[in-house]
Amino acid sequence: MKHIVVIGAGQAGSSLVVKLRNLGFDGQITLIGEEPLPPYQRPPLSKAYLLGEMTLERLFLRPEKMYADENITLKLGEPVTAIDADARTVTVGDETLAYDALALTTGSTPRRLPESIGGALTGVHVVRTLEDVDHMADDIVPGQKALIVGGGYIGLEAAAVAAKLGLHVTMVEMADRILQRVAAPETSDYFRALHRSHGVDIREGVGLDTLLGDERVRSARLTDGTELPLDVVVVGVGITPATGLAEAAGLAVDNGIKVDAQGRTSNPAIWAAGDCASFPYKGERIRLESVQNAIDQAECVAENILGDGKDYVPQPWFWSDQYDVKLQIAGLNTGYDRVVTRPGEADGAQSHWYYAGDKLLAVDAMNDPRAYMVGKRLIEAGKSPAPDIVANPATDLKTLLKA
Repeated sequence: MKHIVVIGAGQAGSSLVVKLRNLGFDGQITLIGEEPLPPYQRPPLSKAYLLGEMTLERLFLRPEKMYADENITLKLGEPVTAIDADARTVTVGDETLAYDALALTTGSTPRRLPESIGGALTGVHVVRTLEDVDHMADDIVPGQKALIVGGGYIGLEAAAVAAKLGLHVTMVEMADRILQRVAAPETSDYFRALHRSHGVDIREGVGLDTLLGDERVRSARLTDGTELPLDVVVVGVGITPATGLAEAAGLAVDNGIKVDAQGRTSNPAIWAAGDCASFPYKGERIRLESVQNAIDQAECVAENILGDGKDYVPQPWFWSDQYDVKLQIAGLNTGYDRVVTRPGEADGAQSHWYYAGDKLLAVDAMNDPRAYMVGKRLIEAGKSPAPDIVANPATDLKTLLKA
């Protein structure tokens, strides 16, 4: 194998090419990215970076010099326009590159509001790229009125930053409660109370009808008929996997680029990893949107490109930072039928433990790193302590690991 091409210069793409070199691959590696910058972290963009607590240089996953030192060719600032799976070539700009193996780490794209309801007005933002956040920064001014559309983690993190920067924040969530798709009512209750304590006006069961303004957004009409004067809108209504190139190349797509347990697509010379890839897991097909998955799956794919034949078995974990609360999540709560709440040691700290019958599935830990650590290790070991033992504040969590 002489040339491995990776399309998508984000967390997964960077992890994959570095892993190839660490495994001793000495052939040609090309990493292609649409943005003009080397791979950088996305989670801090709308938090530490927007707050001015992190510089641009600290966002970079690795120094740009490292790629040159490792003989990894970076082609940045130009999108790939075509993949010819039969000829094993990709077209980028006016250049055609031949590959022996191709990996797609194209990530995802934020859902935007339709133009018909004002989505193209100036002052309406999504949060995904450095450019998105740099544009938004000009509108995040103390005293301005901000509307956050969507009560998932992206929306809640945006609301927290806006409130910390002195904006008047209203959030609308069309579902009955914030975090309804991803968390138990107990976790929704915790974060609703947190945001309201910081002055955020959370309106659940209410959607956005339309945004109003000439060229710039000036107000919003909600589905309950309320009209709100506005200066800025942040849209956090989810992301979609970036599958356009894969579909055009004739690859199978199923809620993302469809890969087998080893990360191989329907074309044996093409692989995929990260946000864009859906893979088999416990009899289902899932797609994980997390930094941890981007790194771990990409590294597994690197090993398999070089012939390891290893199935990817994720150990899911996630996090979210809001105000002074760090939420850490271990496991996947899909299929839970019971939640037990355990108070933490610090003031306001607690954890929510998800069960399906007697089986522990996941843990949400708010400012409770011990609960997160123990819960994560229990889930990875396949251990399920009884719910009443977990809920008992007198239980020393560490003893559960020895049971």
